[in-house]
Amino acid sequence: MKQLKLYQTNMSIKIAYCLPSLFSYGGMEKVLTIKANYFAEQLGYDITVILTDGKDKKIAFPLSPKVKIINLDINYDKIWHYNFIIKALAYKYKQIIFKKRLSRVLFQIKPQITISMLRREINFLADIPDDSIKIGELHFNKLNYRDFKTAGKGEGIKAIMAKLWMKHLINNLKKIDKFVVLSEEDKKNWDNDLKNVAVIHNPLDKYPEMLSDCNSKKVIALGRYVEQKGFDMLIESWGIVNEKHPDWVLNIYGDGNREYYQTLVKKHNLEGKIILNKAVKDIHSKLQDSSIFVFPSRYEGFGMAITEAMSCGVPPIAFACPCGPKDIITDNLNGILVEPGDIKAFAQQICYLIENENIRKEMGKMARMRSLDFNIETTTAQWDMLFRGLISDKTTSTIYNETH
Repeated sequence: MKQLKLYQTNMSIKIAYCLPSLFSYGGMEKVLTIKANYFAEQLGYDITVILTDGKDKKIAFPLSPKVKIINLDINYDKIWHYNFIIKALAYKYKQIIFKKRLSRVLFQIKPQITISMLRREINFLADIPDDSIKIGELHFNKLNYRDFKTAGKGEGIKAIMAKLWMKHLINNLKKIDKFVVLSEEDKKNWDNDLKNVAVIHNPLDKYPEMLSDCNSKKVIALGRYVEQKGFDMLIESWGIVNEKHPDWVLNIYGDGNREYYQTLVKKHNLEGKIILNKAVKDIHSKLQDSSIFVFPSRYEGFGMAITEAMSCGVPPIAFACPCGPKDIITDNLNGILVEPGDIKAFAQQICYLIENENIRKEMGKMARMRSLDFNIETTTAQWDMLFRGLISDKTTSTIYNETH
């Protein structure tokens, strides 16, 4: 037993991550890069990232030279312009090739743990007999995964397909050793179907020393210009805020097409009161120059933008959408939660923090304290404990089987 304990605490863990690519500026790619860098640089893990697409494209986020990349060169993105029948046949063929190439790599590099970001490899990962522990990692919530929001509602084609797809996914998730989601709220959505679910929040990659003093007359929002992020509701809400506080300005920062939202700003006569900005690299400086953070999303996987704002001492106001905000914010302590979709109430809460400077500043301090729970050291320690526990269980099981 002493030898087993020494093995658990001193070993360098070897991990293989599987996901489509690293060239997109997406949340999943960012989080994986943050964790892979920390695991390799700080914990001495042996990390390999296995990709299927984007072989000749530049990686979006800085990756440690200690992290190895293997691109299987499957290129799923090349089949989407085909018609449905050809696309289906091409996809099936590429899945066969993918399984063969991934199997070959796993047998060659011999990772102790293989992690699927729940993309195409989850359909066959548990069936690869390479002896590695298999983990699934989800960066969305169950109700909105793959945007099957009509699942269970009626008997339309989309609803039927959603039920079949989810049933297939759950069967695959039952085969793996552990399934990790981002929030306790989402875990409850899976508990009736799965017994192998764990919760680990997304990490903050930076913890800024400079904080907002919450004195500026600026409110800030972050996210892509897409329906999910709810900026249409925020713009309507700001129309109410502007009537009472015309000297305050709302800044939105994000990637994507801003044209539709610019028409909404013009429709509500809010030019100069709402500024639609492109995404910026140094978002912390923008947060530090703001007094309130607003998060009007319709749904989320977690909501890293909230924890980023909190780390800068900016109090957040968020719709209590599925899933994430309710895991992060304690209502009226370190932020404010609003009933999803209640545009008037959202505006009222913004006005409340504008009009109550002392409460705004105190809530910002409490937000900063709460953000400590999401720092990189805390979340990676949880991953490390999970990995070592699974390896220990497997080792113990192997020893038991060999001696009986």
